[in-house]
Amino acid sequence: MSTSTDYDEYRREHWSGKAQAYQDSFAGLCAYPMPFLLDATEVRAGTTVLDVGCGVGTLSALALQRGAIVTAVDAETSMVERTRLRVPGAEVVLGVLPGLPFADDRFDVVLGNFVVNHVGRPGAAAADLLRITRPGGRVGVTIWPVPVPVPVPVPVPMPPLQRLWGEVMEAAGVIPVQPPAIAPEDDFPQTEAGLAELMGQAGLIDVESVLIEWQHRVDPEAWWSGAVNGVAGIGYVFSHQDEATVARMRTEYQRIVADHLDEQGLLGMATAAVLVTARSRP
Repeated sequence: MSTSTDYDEYRREHWSGKAQAYQDSFAGLCAYPMPFLLDATEVRAGTTVLDVGCGVGTLSALALQRGAIVTAVDAETSMVERTRLRVPGAEVVLGVLPGLPFADDRFDVVLGNFVVNHVGRPGAAAADLLRITRPGGRVGVTIWPVPVPVPVPVPVPMPPLQRLWGEVMEAAGVIPVQPPAIAPEDDFPQTEAGLAELMGQAGLIDVESVLIEWQHRVDPEAWWSGAVNGVAGIGYVFSHQDEATVARMRTEYQRIVADHLDEQGLLGMATAAVLVTARSRP
């Protein structure tokens, strides 16, 4: 059974009812690594797949297109409902990581796209992903890279797109509101090496880690809407500001993104994700 932390409770409360706002804003960004996840874990016709933290169902839909037998799970009711509507071919259930409501050794492939960095006990979450993977099956996960504090041999920079909101807040003179954090003893370095180590410590083998980099293009109004409607960590910051502060942030946002618009008026900035694949022991 799962034991919620303060961080988990914050996440569930913060994401409650956010399916539409997420789909209209940040879902496209999160979708980019999905084909890489499916390729790396060899999802094909007949593969039994679990999509953990399914969100609005994009990964589940892509797996179904490959002929996989798909189950999807999310801790947020609005996400479960949205996935059921968008992906009628998948079995979609409500469940919390760790403590997913599935038997041991059930799935050929277990996928978590931007999930293990959004739970209060990442190590327990990784172990639960392994638990429900059949012997010899595959696990694939992604996270956003987060800079490692110096001194380290090679500091990890934050991609420009992830830096954008920090620049907006600094320019607007906003002091970020800090939500509950993962307990230090449960946290892990959100880097290629850090995620690989987390999965290896959970008992997975043949762990491989790569950094995927791309140029994300999005309507700047859609990108703004995600933040102002409370999606993700920046949405938490926005939800604690008064109208005057949000207006000031809006002005700075428009000024900063103006330098990154293409000929079609789309915001284009470089970003990256860490992707790790591994196997359970045969």
